[in-house]
Amino acid sequence: MPKEYRTIQEVAGPLMLIKEVSGVTYNELGEIELANGERRRCRVLEVNGSDALVQLFENSAGINLAESKVRFLGHGIELGVSEAMLGRVFDGMGNPKDGKAPIIPDKRADINGTPMNPAARNYPEEFIQTGVSAIDGLNTLVRGQKLPIFSGSGLPHANLAAQIARQAKVRGTDEKFAVVFAAIGITFEEANFFIEDFERTGAMERTVLFINLANDPAIERIATPKMALTAAEYLAFDLGMHVLVIMTDITNYADALREVSAARKEVPGRRGYPGYMYTDLATLYERAGRLKGKSGSITLIPILTMPEDDKTHPIPDLTGYITEGQIILSRELYRKNIMPPIDVLPSLSRLKDKGIGKGKTREDHANTMNQLFAAYARGKEAKELMVILGEAALSDVDKLYAKFADEFEKKYVSQGYTTDRSIEETLKIGWQLLSILPRSELKRIKDEYLDLYYNKENDG
Repeated sequence: MPKEYRTIQEVAGPLMLIKEVSGVTYNELGEIELANGERRRCRVLEVNGSDALVQLFENSAGINLAESKVRFLGHGIELGVSEAMLGRVFDGMGNPKDGKAPIIPDKRADINGTPMNPAARNYPEEFIQTGVSAIDGLNTLVRGQKLPIFSGSGLPHANLAAQIARQAKVRGTDEKFAVVFAAIGITFEEANFFIEDFERTGAMERTVLFINLANDPAIERIATPKMALTAAEYLAFDLGMHVLVIMTDITNYADALREVSAARKEVPGRRGYPGYMYTDLATLYERAGRLKGKSGSITLIPILTMPEDDKTHPIPDLTGYITEGQIILSRELYRKNIMPPIDVLPSLSRLKDKGIGKGKTREDHANTMNQLFAAYARGKEAKELMVILGEAALSDVDKLYAKFADEFEKKYVSQGYTTDRSIEETLKIGWQLLSILPRSELKRIKDEYLDLYYNKENDG
């Protein structure tokens, strides 16, 4: 039986100080029993001699210091994992939220996991088809990659997240594919949207959902992404599945870190976020990847809303350092009703060249991708000139580029949230758009591919 302490000294916000403890360790889980028998959970944040500072999961209202007792459980926060998690909805602490019975775990795993040894990593190189042209064609996602989506408040990142979760697959294999979806600090309405969307489309049976609502405690918000990654590690490395982890919204997670840091009276860093936020985010993101000798993998798509659409804000800034690229959503495209509003020019997937080409997508993929980028960039320039100098100032070729930019946004980027395009369809649309331009302008494509596809993909 764990030893009980009746030495609670003080409570300040989500923190509580307990005196004269022994054998207590950092991150250990504790339980507070109130005078009326009610139990609340806490976690050790700091041990200083015989004093322990703990953080409460629930609120501190109604705790009578003299009559409450604390016991420490000898382990950190754990999640019971099993294949039966697929198709289920849990709260941010791993308790069932769908009204069904608790799962019988195959094992219990510490949610902090263990860092992946860089030498044991396998290089990500297998193409994942999301069915979204702007990602598959231009910023390709590769199995084992960390590719964040940078959004702004009010932009439809939830729809894009649900679409990717529904449609993502590794082509050419019959290996099991699962999605772990962590919703962090979202509203009840958004949570409902995800659950209903997954159930309606049948994606739920391969999905594990962790939902932490905006009115849940900050400490639970910090645990939610770790719960999701722990479930993903079990599915990937114990059961050999390909797992796609989607987290929305990392900004809410970082704000919870800041809240707890402020309660601990730590010295703040940029914009009040704790100085260790980089390290903290890295301990999350770096749990994704592929391990040598294991068939499973974890691919991670964290979604974050950039405060004031500022990509130099600490959260997107630090995320960009740790991950392999970013997909950026644009308010301007959203206003033009381009869905999903992915701004392909500043977006980047650093591993895209590893996941495309013969045997993975198609041999002409790299050439057409470069040509589409170049033509779209020039088309946008031509449109800006048109605004300043008028259409008369443009050459005939510039007018074609301006037309290309408009058509590219309407036909290639904009596809709605229900269209699931194969990579062949994406490449076909790319060639149809390139046929707007004269063949002499397509300098980034080898002649052999031009002979094969230029104007040929236009039939029908």
